[in-house]
Order: sequence, then C-alpha cells, then structure tokens
Amino acid sequence: MTVTPQARPAADGHPSTGELVGRATEQLSRLLRQEVALAKEELTEKGRRAGRGGGLLGAAGAVGYVGLFALAAAATAGLSLTLPVWAAALVVAAVYFAVAALLAAAGRAQLRRAAPPAPEQTLGSVRADVDVIRERAHR
Repeated sequence: MTVTPQARPAADGHPSTGELVGRATEQLSRLLRQEVALAKEELTEKGRRAGRGGGLLGAAGAVGYVGLFALAAAATAGLSLTLPVWAAALVVAAVYFAVAALLAAAGRAQLRRAAPPAPEQTLGSVRADVDVIRERAHR
C-alpha cells in the first residue's frame, strides 16, 4: 500500500515544490485541451467554407455548360432563322453566362477565405501562451 502525503504548505507558508509542479501540470493540461478544441473549431469552419466554395464553383461550371448549349442554339438559330429568334437566344446565353460569372466569383471568394487551412487563431494563441510561460519561468 502506498501512502500519499497530504498537501501541506511549507514552513514559511508558501506551497511546496510538489504542489507547484502539480498545479503547473494541471494548468498546462487544461490549456492544451482548450487549444486543441480551438484548433478543431477553426479547422471545421475553414472546411465548411471550402465546401461551400467548391459547391459554388461546381454550380458555375454547370450553368456555364448550359450557357454553351444556349450559345450553340443561338448560333444555329442565327444561321437558319430571322434576327429576332437568334437575338433572343443570345440574350438567354448572356444571362446564363452572367449567372455563371457570379457563382464563380462567390465560389472563389469562399475558397480564398478558407485558405490557408492552418488554424491561425489557435497558433497565435499558443504562441502567446508559450511567451507567457517563458516570461514567468525566467522570473
């Protein structure tokens, strides 16, 4: 059977070295858990943004593809029919391309906001924590 001594302050009223080490270990463990949770949350948000951006770019490609078909129909109509029919087809194609351009711009903006994938807030917080620990250790 192992007997653990009770936590007692030293004779001068200050905590013992063992108590201080125990507190530091507990605080460091809590700090690391909080930093990991923050990194996880930050990476989840960046992944969500990247997913949205990719989806918007995919939608832009699909709409652009439809626009190409409309443009082909407009060219065919322009060669075989009178001006109003092919002009209408060109207007439809222009609208499709405008929608594709808007979706592409929105998707690109989402992807830019998601990059880089590193959890920058967490890294900054960890750096600040390390600086505080170093400062207090040198006192």
